Amino acid sequence: MICCSLLMACGGNKTNHSEEDAPADSTTAADSVAANAADSLTESVLDNIPMPKAADELFDDFFFNFAANKKLQQERILFPLKKINGQKEEAVTKGQWRTERYFLRQNYYTLLFDGERDMEVVKDTSVSHAVVEMIYFNTGAIIQHVFNRLRGTWMLTSIETIPISQSANASFLDFYHHFVTDSVFQTESLAESIQFVGPDPDDDFSTMEGEISRDTWEAFAPDLPKKMIYNIVYGKPRSEGNTKIFVLRGIANGLEMELTFKRMGGKWKLKKMVT
Repeated sequence: MICCSLLMACGGNKTNHSEEDAPADSTTAADSVAANAADSLTESVLDNIPMPKAADELFDDFFFNFAANKKLQQERILFPLKKINGQKEEAVTKGQWRTERYFLRQNYYTLLFDGERDMEVVKDTSVSHAVVEMIYFNTGAIIQHVFNRLRGTWMLTSIETIPISQSANASFLDFYHHFVTDSVFQTESLAESIQFVGPDPDDDFSTMEGEISRDTWEAFAPDLPKKMIYNIVYGKPRSEGNTKIFVLRGIANGLEMELTFKRMGGKWKLKKMVT
């Protein structure tokens, strides 16, 4: 979290849309130079911060350090790194590796869970296998970065590219892409009433609960990523159930949103939104 805070402090609260569509000429050349200089400064600072030994206990703690620290990343990859794409397999050497910042260049990341109880797995210190998924809807592919804890130390052990159709979340991912790109389909995919939990505008320390109808959905509908999302699989993936919680979580800015979908009659429906 220290690394994330430094990142946001040096880079501001801007969103990097490298994974999404960026408006043409949205910044001037001077802005671009300043942003690149800030990023370089941030990375230089982060690359010299040692990772606490306790960070290997939880995958999330390790991974944020791994993504932010170039030196640590080089040390925590099992070279030559096996890279698999269908029938093609190659070995990436240390000299060929290019630092991967993952979602640290944007101000949020996304996760998929099969229920509220499953969300507790992020705090499970017994997890020794995790997969960071980069899900690209425009190509229909998922790039999986596979991590294993070897003798108490988390290591990136392989990278594998698979089609979305082979994912344990295939049905939901196909639905999600349709949901965020087709407004008519989105409305049709709402439950009759959607449970809403959000901050109380009259009390910063309280939440309010209510219901959203299809008629009022447009006023509440969030702007969700359309071309690419991330997911982290903690432990072994399970077969897809009938509940899916889509989590959009900010990095060092307090943003958190949960959308709960239920599969009813073979169709996914949005049942609950927590902001």
